[in-house]
Amino acid sequence: MSHQPDLPTIAARVAAFDHAHRREVDPDTLAAVPGRDGELRTPRRAAVTVVVLDDPARGPGVLLTRRTSQLRDHPGQFALPGGSVDPGEDTVTAARRELDEELGLALGEDRVVGLLDDYPTRSGFVITPVVMTARAPLTELTPSPDEVARTYHVTLDELDVEPYYLEIPESDRPVVQLPLVGHRIHAPTAAVLLQFREVALRDRPTRVDGLEQPVFAWR
Repeated sequence: MSHQPDLPTIAARVAAFDHAHRREVDPDTLAAVPGRDGELRTPRRAAVTVVVLDDPARGPGVLLTRRTSQLRDHPGQFALPGGSVDPGEDTVTAARRELDEELGLALGEDRVVGLLDDYPTRSGFVITPVVMTARAPLTELTPSPDEVARTYHVTLDELDVEPYYLEIPESDRPVVQLPLVGHRIHAPTAAVLLQFREVALRDRPTRVDGLEQPVFAWR
């Protein structure tokens, strides 16, 4: 029998972390990074959603996607719903828009319970994770075939796993991997989900900015 916290408890823990511990990173303070074409580009702000969806059949779990192979940035990789913040948007608005565009899940701002730490990526983004909760059947999701190859509902028990840490010669930071959905999920997705696990499931404010991405995600 699961002993994971319920949605109100998760919401309260994330809100408390956001209020007292969250760290924000200004993209303008970061150095430019090379893109796939070798050209330097200024880091951009992006947002992802950590949606705790309470499905009637499976119970609460986090939505995870695998990106299609046609996407320009990080094709075929595992990801949380999200994308770049458009001009005039804040991160919460962008996260909600991207969630609707990718999975057909339109959530009001009242479903946002808090933000986790900003995570700068090697590919030139500063990702803000926006945590939301919802009660709906998975069958109501309508993934965009242009962006989402597959959608996963990772239950809280499945998420509550220990990560792997690998050393690579290209960095002095350990590469983090989470064993989920039959694969090893890498940062930035793994870092965000690990912080969510620590904050929401274990009630432990934990930093993940010292965790590295694999080299294949640096472009």
